[in-house]
Amino acid sequence: MSRASSTFECQSCGYASAKWLGRCPDCGGWNSFVEEKRTREAKKSAAPRLGSRPVPIDQVKGEEESRIQTGDAEFDRVLGGGIVPGSLVLLGGEPGIGKSTLLLQISRSLERLARRVLYVSGEESAQQIRMRADRLGGASGGAGGELLLMTESNLERIVAAVDDVGATDVIVDSIQTTFSEELDSAPGSISQVRHVATRLLELSKSRGIPVFLIGHITKDGMLAGPKALEHIVDAVLYFEGERHHNHRIVRAVKNRFGAANEIGIFEMTARGLVPAASPSVLFLRERAAQLAGSAVICVLEGTRPLLVEVQALVSTGQYGTSRRMATGIGQNRLAVLVAMLEKRLGCHLLGCDIYCSAAGGIEVDEPAADLGIVAAILSSFRNHAIAPSTVLIGEMGLAGEVRPVASASARVREAAAMGFRRCILPAGNTPLADAPAGLELLPIDSVSDLSGVAFS
Repeated sequence: MSRASSTFECQSCGYASAKWLGRCPDCGGWNSFVEEKRTREAKKSAAPRLGSRPVPIDQVKGEEESRIQTGDAEFDRVLGGGIVPGSLVLLGGEPGIGKSTLLLQISRSLERLARRVLYVSGEESAQQIRMRADRLGGASGGAGGELLLMTESNLERIVAAVDDVGATDVIVDSIQTTFSEELDSAPGSISQVRHVATRLLELSKSRGIPVFLIGHITKDGMLAGPKALEHIVDAVLYFEGERHHNHRIVRAVKNRFGAANEIGIFEMTARGLVPAASPSVLFLRERAAQLAGSAVICVLEGTRPLLVEVQALVSTGQYGTSRRMATGIGQNRLAVLVAMLEKRLGCHLLGCDIYCSAAGGIEVDEPAADLGIVAAILSSFRNHAIAPSTVLIGEMGLAGEVRPVASASARVREAAAMGFRRCILPAGNTPLADAPAGLELLPIDSVSDLSGVAFS
């Protein structure tokens, strides 16, 4: 068997060179190059054989793929309505956040649908997985389905096992531990991760099998290196959540079969991850009424409106330089809003320390949260609580104007469903065609109008 000429690849960034270099010209790493020897046949088979001859687009069937409903409403929502046959999905997150737990629960749900699931683990033994399944309440669902466990890291053996057992669904835990014999590089390297993902993509498309990959987040916050897999897979899901809170968020940052930025919210319990029945109740559960520095906002995550509490604390600075600290809110955004308040309302905040956070551990990065953040800062600065049962929606401009936001009707309906009676929103979003009964709408044009309606 003839071999192609050897190349050298940087293990840090994937830079390839025809000769060995002491230092990588791309990332600057020393002695990071390893020799990559691959046969021409291996290179040829690495590319997914997904198509055939060119055909006119009018001859391509346009029917929507039938989706597999797992029974987990939040997980199905993130994927756009269920699992698409032949899709390759990457689930990433920090170690220990619950990725394996979630996919093990999904495996049990698929088993109850009379499907044969192959769960491949390169990090844990079969006994460890069985112990987790028992802890999650794990009796088998029956109905002709079966959950098969395999502790293996060799890609060729995994592909062979899929054909041997006739698996209908495959879960690989994790992509960093899986390697192929066709490459000489170490498991977890850029070349191995890309090659393994490409081969699993070919497996998924050619056999119509949904394949789920688990990927760990590196120290830089990346998935398996510098986003090496996101262009290969069909969907990328990120597992988010604070370890000290009992909720977890699965966010779709890429989805070829549904809306991106859709989220699923789960509660971490002793029996695993449970879909949150009412996410807004989850984030407002411990909110204290009539508290200065507290405001309720309505943010849009994907297609779902969520009510979140924003808290602010304004205190006299003890040092020469005032501090601006934010948790769950962009630090730069907070500094811009504070500067706007100083300029447009004449608030003397220069010598004050300002701390702002989104309660519940959720990340708020939508501009529609600006009005609530400004109201919380003013409330703490004046030590005057915002009027009860008030929700704030609006984006702030540098001139102090309140700008319209998208999906205002959906946000207002969510506020009314949660029992709020007053809603401060941009005047550009009014009138609303389907305003809910029992909710008073208070439109404003600028930040100067905020004090007259928020604290009354």
